[in-house]
Amino acid sequence: MVFVSDMKSRRFFSLLAALLLMMATAEVQAERYVVAYVASWTTQELPDPTLMTHINYAFGHVTDSFDGVRIQNPDFLRKVVGLKVQNPKLRVVLSVGGWTSGNFSEMAATKKTRRAFAKDCRRVVDEYGLDGIDIDWEYPTSNAAGISCSPDDTDNFTLLMRDLRAALGNDRLLTIATVADAKYINLRDCIDYLDFVNIMAYDVANPPKHHTTLYRSELSGRITVEEAVEAHLKAGVPKEKLLLGMPLYGRGDHSNPTLDKFVKTGNTAGKYFRRWDDVGKVPYLVDESGQLVWAYDNAVSLAYKCRFIIEKDLRGGMYWECTEDTPLQEGMRTIHMWLMNKR
Repeated sequence: MVFVSDMKSRRFFSLLAALLLMMATAEVQAERYVVAYVASWTTQELPDPTLMTHINYAFGHVTDSFDGVRIQNPDFLRKVVGLKVQNPKLRVVLSVGGWTSGNFSEMAATKKTRRAFAKDCRRVVDEYGLDGIDIDWEYPTSNAAGISCSPDDTDNFTLLMRDLRAALGNDRLLTIATVADAKYINLRDCIDYLDFVNIMAYDVANPPKHHTTLYRSELSGRITVEEAVEAHLKAGVPKEKLLLGMPLYGRGDHSNPTLDKFVKTGNTAGKYFRRWDDVGKVPYLVDESGQLVWAYDNAVSLAYKCRFIIEKDLRGGMYWECTEDTPLQEGMRTIHMWLMNKR
């Protein structure tokens, strides 16, 4: 009971710090988006639909015949769409792709299969009452995820966006998820077809480096959040079409049960110690030697990232994914508090 009480106190003061940081920030009245990923293979808990403006349902996949869409757990997708009863303004989008999801290169390679795929995306949107399609091809021209690729993928990706826009029409959303470095896609050629772009500004390093520092510090991986946003702006994405992706999970040795469950439990088993990177604006855990072993975000670091979104006048934020949050939903509530509330 002592541990639980202490955990609740820590989380209360973390949320309080995020609130105080918000109160110290200039008021901004712009309408912003909060995009929440909901994954089909998790506990299938439905999120509070008032904490977000959009849901990206993960995932759909390109069929093995390269001409259509296969949906993971369509019954759960229907339940997610049903959240619109509670929040009529909520927009639900099917994300097609994800890490290790292939068949994109073959599908995008020919006019026939591209247009058949685009037509089937429109069918799925109409059949399930969706608001659009999100493409998470990870990544054109790269086989890092164990998928097929071609040097022509980048050009074919642009053609795919053109064909999807034609099939979906202007009344449905078309969005993409992009690597933090803004590589693999010709964003300048694609952007007119897209409603917005979600930067996956995380997973850029493993311990002893942090995977999602806001600013460059000694703990930063190959790219920071600030650098990822600048890379996208330079690549041709206007700020009003740019959403910053944030993680609700930790990164490190997931085979270690204490570390793997830390975000949800707050328990360090007396083996790990909390630290704060005041340059990178992120928390982390160290072992007895002082080395970073677990990289994560909390309410305070997410508040700093949301303030950055406001300062840069971006369209909003995205996060992966709802069931990774703490039992008190500190991450989701902090992002909502910052980006959706008119202050």
